[in-house]
Amino acid sequence: MATACATILGQKGIQVSIWSRDEQHARTMQEQRENERQLPGIKIPDSVEVTSDVESALKGAEIIVAAVPTQFLRGVLETLSPALTETRPVVSVIKGLENETLMRPSQIISEVLDQRSVVALGGPSHAEEFARGLPASVVAAGGDARLTREVQELFNTDRFRVYTNIDIVGVELAGALKNVIAIAAGICDGLGYGDNAKSALVARGLVEITRFGTQMGAEANTFYGLAGIGDLITTCISPYGRNRGVGERLGKGETLAQIVSDMKGVAEGVATTRSVYELSLQQGIEMPLTEQIFQVLFEEKSPGEATDALMMRPPKDE
Repeated sequence: MATACATILGQKGIQVSIWSRDEQHARTMQEQRENERQLPGIKIPDSVEVTSDVESALKGAEIIVAAVPTQFLRGVLETLSPALTETRPVVSVIKGLENETLMRPSQIISEVLDQRSVVALGGPSHAEEFARGLPASVVAAGGDARLTREVQELFNTDRFRVYTNIDIVGVELAGALKNVIAIAAGICDGLGYGDNAKSALVARGLVEITRFGTQMGAEANTFYGLAGIGDLITTCISPYGRNRGVGERLGKGETLAQIVSDMKGVAEGVATTRSVYELSLQQGIEMPLTEQIFQVLFEEKSPGEATDALMMRPPKDE
């Protein structure tokens, strides 16, 4: 995602630096103008510098884009914080909740970097597609209307349309919880349950996400927009979706340990499931899908047993 964001900004002629902690990887990207590990075939514009040197990456930066998996975000920010002496705003494209604190990405950023302004950029935006110039639409959300508009203008292109929203809580929670439902959608695929089951799952998943989000202070309408239903659909159907892929492999009988051991990248939904389930218990929020996915991931419940548990719940009004 970092490479994709840098690519679309670089194509606008904006000077961008990508920081990578891996010195060899940074050098290879800088020389070959390509991220072969994660975005093969996508040319990195000449206006984008790739470096492993923190000071060089941050020199002159007006905005910082955070694109680190949630569970590693705090550690990375603590590494960078000595060089972040100015209160430059942060754009977060991260989708998850921290396990230990149950914090959203913007909360982690503000805590580690001294309460600086954060805008969350969310919505259906697989890096593999929008980096190639395929049309996509997302939403920028934050409490500072001026900054949110600046981020909208910064990222907006003729193929990457950016809307604005003031509900950063809703946008971040939608981005986190959709990954949990995507694991369930993948299980449907792995078990061969078909279109009817998967459509019902997505619909009930949206209900569950909205119920959770509104109780945590988000606006219901956010979940019926790009960050909510838009991102949920993409994540549940796309072959690029790592969370859906984890679920599919679970449905086909693999264990979580087997899947994680040979995955490229991070499936945020696995760790997020633990956080969301813990929060739902603390807050008394009914989360039947999340509960079953938690038990499949961490309590060795079989996908078939989880399906039975959901289908045999007492009948109720929609």
